[in-house]
Amino acid sequence: MLVLTAATGKFGTNVHIVAPGRGSPCLIIDPGHDAVDAVTEAVRTYRLEPEALLITHGHMDHTWDAVPLARRYGVPAWIHPADRYQFGAPAKGLPDTFPRELLVGHPDQEPEQVTELPPDGGELVFAAMPVTVLHTPGHTGGSVMFRFGDDDAPLLATGDTLLASGRGRADAPGASPSGLDSSLRRIATAFPDTTRLLTGHGPGSTLGRTGISDIR
Repeated sequence: MLVLTAATGKFGTNVHIVAPGRGSPCLIIDPGHDAVDAVTEAVRTYRLEPEALLITHGHMDHTWDAVPLARRYGVPAWIHPADRYQFGAPAKGLPDTFPRELLVGHPDQEPEQVTELPPDGGELVFAAMPVTVLHTPGHTGGSVMFRFGDDDAPLLATGDTLLASGRGRADAPGASPSGLDSSLRRIATAFPDTTRLLTGHGPGSTLGRTGISDIR
């Protein structure tokens, strides 16, 4: 499996590209602020064919460049229905203390093609590879993780629900600390410690290194 990651823009959000290999269809995860150039260069260099944008949650730092990339490649953006509203109203997903000047330049609209993820999670089949959607509310109501790979070497795109440092935040509108703990408990019991994580910010990690096994 080919996995490419770049931290982009003023929020340092990780955009991930996952593909079976060079010259194949690919999936783009969480295209945040200023992600267009990094994604375009990776697609060109590895001769990839974008098939879909996968959004782990609706916060604007993970969706900022969904509109231009969806338009460029003619692909849909997949997002949980509970977080879809944040495409066009990014401020509604943020605390009142968030500096509103940092939202200047946000598209404030949905991509032309939006497909809602199954509300309770489920399986998606793409040409690139099958994807398991795990609904993991807590950071936001519509937070999800995406599982790739086989049982022996699973890969999880975790968004901001789980970072290398451990538990994500749960202090924005729609967040739930107890819901986050419940979601992490389910992940910790369902996946081996060797599970590789593609996080929303900062370095990647493995499940066992995050310390969330303490909540099992």
